[in-house]
Amino acid sequence: MEGGNSSTKSSSSLRWAILRRALLRRPSPLPDEQSQTNVERISRRATHGFNLIPCHVMEDVADENSNSQLETDHGSSSRDIRLCYRLPISGAPEIYLYQRMDDRAHLNDFEVSNRYNIDNTGLVCSWPSEDVLAHYCLCHADIFRNKKVIELGSGYGLAGLVIAAATEALEVLISDGNPQVVDYIQRNINANCSAFRGTLVKSMILHWDRAESLSGFNRFDIIVASDCTFFKEFHKSLAQTVNLFLRKEGPSEAIFFSPKRGDSLDKFLVEIKESGLHFSITEIYDTEVWRRHEGFISGNDAWPNYEKDHCYPLLVRITL
Repeated sequence: MEGGNSSTKSSSSLRWAILRRALLRRPSPLPDEQSQTNVERISRRATHGFNLIPCHVMEDVADENSNSQLETDHGSSSRDIRLCYRLPISGAPEIYLYQRMDDRAHLNDFEVSNRYNIDNTGLVCSWPSEDVLAHYCLCHADIFRNKKVIELGSGYGLAGLVIAAATEALEVLISDGNPQVVDYIQRNINANCSAFRGTLVKSMILHWDRAESLSGFNRFDIIVASDCTFFKEFHKSLAQTVNLFLRKEGPSEAIFFSPKRGDSLDKFLVEIKESGLHFSITEIYDTEVWRRHEGFISGNDAWPNYEKDHCYPLLVRITL
C-alpha cells in the first residue's frame, strides 16, 4: 500500500479497502473524511439509483428463512433483506425481492466466479439500469402481452418479475450466469408466484459463451437486459446469444439498457453488427427518467458520484 495522504492513494488501493470492508462484514472506520470521499469516488456500486418504483425494506431475513441449498453450496449471506416494490399502476400486485444485505461478501463468491468464469456483480445490489428497465417495461406493458420473454444477466430479477406480474406475458425466463444469483432469482419467483396469474415464470443458469449448446432451445419474442455490456470479454458471446434466442419467424427484438461506460457499449454494438443484427440507440426515451437524470447532473438531487457516462442508461433496441 502506498504511504502518504489518503487523497494520493491509487485506485487499486482504494478498491482493496472496499473489498476488505465487505469481507469483514462489519463497519470498518476510515481514517478521515478525505478517505471516505476517495472511496466514494472510486466505487461504482449503486447506492441510490433512479428510484422509479417505490420500494422499502420489509424486514431482515434470518438464516432459517434462507435457501439452505444456496447456503451450503454457494455461501449465501448469513442475513438477507426483503424489499417490497409497489408497482405504480392500478391493480398491480406488490413485488417482493430477496437480496444480499449491503456490504456482505464471501470469499466463496470469488471462488464461484473463477470456477464459472463469470462476474459477481449481480450479488452486489440491484443496479440503476435494472430499475430503469423495470420502469420502462411497466410503461410499455402492451408490447409483452402474450409474448415469450427472457431476461439476460438479470441479477436479482426485478425487471423479469415486473414483466411477469404486470404485462400479461405468456412466459418469462429470468436468467443469469452466476448460480448464486439464480438461487436468489428462484427464491424471488417462489415469493411472488401468486402475482403471476397465468404467466409461466422460470429461472435458468445461462452462460453466454455456452449458449450454442442450447441451439434447440425455444426462441423468444422479446429479450431484455440491463447493464450487461460492461465486461468486454463477454461482448461476442452476448451478441451471439441474442442472435440465437431471437425468434426468426415474425417480429422479435432485444431491449437493452446500458450506460456508455467509456467505449464499452460501442464495442458491444460492433459485435452486434458483426453478428448480422441491427440496432438503434435512444438517449431520451422517458420523460421521468430524463428529468431525474438532469436533477442528478445539476446537483439538485442527491446522487454522489453521478456521471452520465457511467450511470445514465441508453436504450438500445436490437433486431434481426
